[in-house]
Amino acid sequence: MKPLIQNKNLAGIISALLSAILFALCVPFAKLLSNYVPPVITGGLLYSGAGLGLFLTLLFKPCGSELSLTKKEIPYSICMIILDICAIIFLMLGISKTTGANASLLGNFELAGTVVFAFLIFKEKVSKNLFIAILLITLASIILTFEGYGSFIFNVGSVFVLLSCICWGLENNFTRLLSIKDTRQITIIKGIFSGLGGLIIALIIGEVFPSIKWVLLTMCLGVFSYGVSVCLYIYAQRFLGASKTGAIYSLAPYFGVVFSLIILKEKPLLQFYTALIIMIIATFLVIRDTKNS
Repeated sequence: MKPLIQNKNLAGIISALLSAILFALCVPFAKLLSNYVPPVITGGLLYSGAGLGLFLTLLFKPCGSELSLTKKEIPYSICMIILDICAIIFLMLGISKTTGANASLLGNFELAGTVVFAFLIFKEKVSKNLFIAILLITLASIILTFEGYGSFIFNVGSVFVLLSCICWGLENNFTRLLSIKDTRQITIIKGIFSGLGGLIIALIIGEVFPSIKWVLLTMCLGVFSYGVSVCLYIYAQRFLGASKTGAIYSLAPYFGVVFSLIILKEKPLLQFYTALIIMIIATFLVIRDTKNS
């Protein structure tokens, strides 16, 4: 993908923001679809739609100047897929054994997992400003998803949700290692195999497939909210690394709330405005750190 914006840091920031916005669009539409499509099947169809949709684009526009994946990247690709599927399994187990509020609250630690692995294992630089920004983002996310003191529960389900965060945090870093390659190829592999894994899990736990109309609508949503979004996310990682991209991408829940306000006519609570102020400060720190790097 040849950058339209020559400033690489700016291209990365804009790509990460667009990725978050597209993913956030999934929130209100997936909520509407939840009346017709079971949750695990929804996840599998979103991933599958992303993979198949981008595969079709290759038929009309080949990779061009982008570097194709080679045998050298096979281990990273396999790790990415396995971690994705494991994360889905752990999350489903967690949700089944704890409250939805608790799962949402703990799910915010994916960013922390991404940064810890990026720093300790993949030797990615984490500056003081970025570290503070990540703490603020995590705090803001906790405030946004807080649904009362019942959210603060630690049980077996909590452990599974945290394990899913660890898997996705590590998966984000393996994806970062592939980011110099063709983003569509990576997303196609991720979408098709992770989607297939999710659909197999759905069948194992007894979820029933909806009618073809809802299957196609869910997959179409996946093309943009997962497919194009993941492409932009990987492209941003190419320039910003796993930590900064993850930090900017963490704006997605806020965009999701905004879209829910518009589409579902939901009303924001006081905690939304509190979290928004903290997130604005954190985003400023991330962008400032990116300009200085």
